[in-house]
Amino acid sequence: MEAILQKIWELTTIYGIKILAAIVIFIVGRWIAKGFKNLTQKMMEKRNVERTLMSFVGNLTYILLLTFFIIAALGQLGIQTASFIAVIGAAGLAIGLALQGSLANFAAGFLMIIFRPFKVGDYIEGAGVAGTVEEMQIFTTQVKTPDNKTIIVPNAKITGDNIVNYSTKGTRRVDMVFGIGYESDIDKARQIMEEIVTNDGRVLKDPPHKIAVVELADSSVNFVVRPWVNLADYWDVWFDMTEKIKKRFDEEGISIPYPQRDVHVYEHKQEA
Repeated sequence: MEAILQKIWELTTIYGIKILAAIVIFIVGRWIAKGFKNLTQKMMEKRNVERTLMSFVGNLTYILLLTFFIIAALGQLGIQTASFIAVIGAAGLAIGLALQGSLANFAAGFLMIIFRPFKVGDYIEGAGVAGTVEEMQIFTTQVKTPDNKTIIVPNAKITGDNIVNYSTKGTRRVDMVFGIGYESDIDKARQIMEEIVTNDGRVLKDPPHKIAVVELADSSVNFVVRPWVNLADYWDVWFDMTEKIKKRFDEEGISIPYPQRDVHVYEHKQEA
């Protein structure tokens, strides 16, 4: 009987220490995991990261660290953890292969929110679409087109192509082309365009505007007119100036070849 009690005491001492150590590892590990979660979220909050992504990354950090400490605690009890690690690894590989498209969109969304090539409210062009950014999510970006259509774009497509952000600088150059007939007076046409541009209060003084002959086409002499304006005035200046120059040309007898097949037509995708 004494021998049995001695054996029980030895087993209790050995496994009791291991169980106590495993409990300590789990409790301390959980505390560390929560600390890293809070630290990660605070760092992302300082960078003004979207709250959805901030919560997701914080919880993911907590789960990964807690899993590590649980495996360490099981190892302390003498349980073979190699099989657990193999199962977790196999499950992670299977999930990664099944969701590789979604994971690519997630990674792209994470990078976009961290590096901020654009923000909500910016007018952008990317992934074959152009519009105002309404919402940036983890997997997709919601864009509203000028004709009030909503387009949901996968983040991987946006980051996989060039991104044009029209809202970053605050000012933009209006690029217009006007053609006049070869029999018309070039100097007079230039003077008319110069007056219209100079007298428009929306045109910025710095940087200075540019008016120049850009091409001697088959049936017209083509001018470029390039004033700088605030972003909000872009289309108003474009429409008003085009109409004013046409009317002044008619009044002053400056001929405009019709149809102007030789005048370059530039596609403008900025929001009207």
